[in-house]
Amino acid sequence: MSFSRQDIDELLKENVDHDCPDAPGTCVRVVAVADLPTRFGEYQVAAFWSNHDQKEHAAFIHGDIVGKPGIPVRIHSECLTGDAIGSLRCDCRDQLTESLERIGKMESGIVLYLRQEGRGIGFANKIRAYQLQDQGYDTIEANEMLGFRSDERDYGIAAHMLRSLHVPSIRIMTNNPHKIQDLQDHGVKIVGRIPVVIPPNPRNRPYLETKRKRMGHMLQMEQQDDLVDYPAESK
Repeated sequence: MSFSRQDIDELLKENVDHDCPDAPGTCVRVVAVADLPTRFGEYQVAAFWSNHDQKEHAAFIHGDIVGKPGIPVRIHSECLTGDAIGSLRCDCRDQLTESLERIGKMESGIVLYLRQEGRGIGFANKIRAYQLQDQGYDTIEANEMLGFRSDERDYGIAAHMLRSLHVPSIRIMTNNPHKIQDLQDHGVKIVGRIPVVIPPNPRNRPYLETKRKRMGHMLQMEQQDDLVDYPAESK
């Protein structure tokens, strides 16, 4: 079961004039919802428009998620080089595919796709960072040399999207403890964590080692289905 025509009409109606004047940078509204059969299973896609960053974001929804606690959720930041071109420098495409496949086999779940290219620094700056990495700097050093933090992403928009979809609590599919903390800071109730384990390839192993050693990512060698190992209450 998924969004019915009536559910979609009600969701669009409550979002038609939606605005958050007191929350600059974190306001989004649902503008369209449609069925989306995929190679990973039956999904629906909800298009969101951000009133403040002027970007479009997406939610790929499998099954009945409205009002249901503990919904599995993957929050994926855009990666043109990985997601579309299949770059071996990162594991972004593999994480996206793995998440869609796993959720497609579950009763319900959501993949949020955020327009936060290059950990929030944008496409051109990501390629500038790649140039520096080609000279031997790691991802953190490259970002800092360009005047950025190691990760410039903010998950306020993701939190707002979950509220708009009437999701009361989630099991987050991530290896990133900072994502967990940021979501909690924005009021998302997290009741568990589901690791997303991607075996490294020779080209992205240093990238993954930097995430593990310097960014604290909880990387594991083997996938564990339906593991919930991060019991936490939102702040």
